[in-house]
Amino acid sequence: MCKRINADLRNYLRNYIRRFGARCDSVVCQGQFGLRLWCRPQMNRSASYISSFLLITLIAHPLLSQEKSRDQSPEALQGTKASIAAPPKASQQANQTKVSPAKRSITISDAVSIFLKQNLQLVAARYDIDLSDAEKLTARLRPNPEISVGFSDIPLSISHPGNPQTFDYNISQTFELGGKRQKRIDVANADSEVVRAEFQTIVWQLTNDLKKKFYAVLLAESLLKVARENQKTFEEIVKHTTEVFNLGEISGLDLQRLEIEKFKFDSDVANSEKDYELALRDLRVTLGGDYRAMEIEVAGTIDYYQPYEFSFAELRDKALAARPDLKAAQLSERAADASIRLQNAQRIPDLTIGAGIEQVPQGGSTYNFGVGIPLPVRDRNQGERAKALIQKMKAQNDQQLITNQVLSDVDKALVAFQIQKRRVELYRTGVLTKVDDIQRLTEFSLRAGESSTLELLDAIRTRRETLAGFYQTLFDYQVSLLDLELATATPLQK
Repeated sequence: MCKRINADLRNYLRNYIRRFGARCDSVVCQGQFGLRLWCRPQMNRSASYISSFLLITLIAHPLLSQEKSRDQSPEALQGTKASIAAPPKASQQANQTKVSPAKRSITISDAVSIFLKQNLQLVAARYDIDLSDAEKLTARLRPNPEISVGFSDIPLSISHPGNPQTFDYNISQTFELGGKRQKRIDVANADSEVVRAEFQTIVWQLTNDLKKKFYAVLLAESLLKVARENQKTFEEIVKHTTEVFNLGEISGLDLQRLEIEKFKFDSDVANSEKDYELALRDLRVTLGGDYRAMEIEVAGTIDYYQPYEFSFAELRDKALAARPDLKAAQLSERAADASIRLQNAQRIPDLTIGAGIEQVPQGGSTYNFGVGIPLPVRDRNQGERAKALIQKMKAQNDQQLITNQVLSDVDKALVAFQIQKRRVELYRTGVLTKVDDIQRLTEFSLRAGESSTLELLDAIRTRRETLAGFYQTLFDYQVSLLDLELATATPLQK
């Protein structure tokens, strides 16, 4: 395009210069004395050359600018803009691909393993164990020695030196009597054991809560599958009914009723999707770690059922032997005993032994030795000893309280488990097969013209409600089994 325009421009300028030069040859010039003279051809030719050069400059610049503006028009720059914008788009897609990892399918055992490694509540609880270990280090420490340096007989005036100056150097060490250090170590060890038992209590409770949330996801997923199956079945019914309506065999009122019922099924699917997504996100945040990178999906089904038989005496013995909160109460009583021994030892005063040297530069040096001990006349650590005794009584009361709570938890959990087990057995008598057969036969009868659409709707609702009740009963059964594990602090699932 540019080459064609440049060629046309050269031809146009060449013709223009030729015409302009011929015109200049015939120009009449005004002389110095007003006489009309014909200009000389050489001067006319020079003038024509200069004028032509100026004309070329004035004409070529706008034409080239116009051609350049055409090349930079929106249509011409569209490809350039697209090519410039393409790399960031590709980079953005690459970043999105990098940020969105594939979902990881986990079982309940995988969930527990991940939870124990990276749950933030457990990480925070472990810091309490570290703090108790630091207290052990503090308990092992001994008193530091003390060094003192003194100067006496320092003159205030240089003209009156007075007595000779004296320099004192002393060192002293406090010795703990009554076995305070060892008793302090015993208290720190007992407190550390209590903290570890409390940590096991937190692990026991949070792990049980994690399993319940895992089964909640399985329940929501099963209900979502039922809702989608019903939606798909009803879409086929609406399609079949529309074909029948087009043939004129039914009225439009029946079709409108089906469309309204389809809206209910669609809403059921939307609500089930919401429940599933929320349950899944609750599980994600409970697992811990980076929430944004925790893309998971659960493996398994809620309709897995395994019956168990338990006796109260067996579960009671397991609970009394394994409950971490009961162990923590027992260890608290031991820690209170260790604290009583320590506070009784604190009433014994400590012994301080010191030695030093008194140096006189002009007259030699002397040595000194001393022993110091507080007199327990008023303060004999009465308050702390009383608090330690009260703490032991409180620990004993807590131990009895938790023991009764353990027995109550086992009793209630066992009763609830047995009831939920009977509910599951009721569903397993064949009612699920019956509702499936009723819906299938009703669909066949509708296509054969032997039943109405309302009958099929009633069959679909019955199946949906029955399956939803069955899945909820299985979930309640699993929760009751987890409550039994929570009451006994013992794994019962095989």
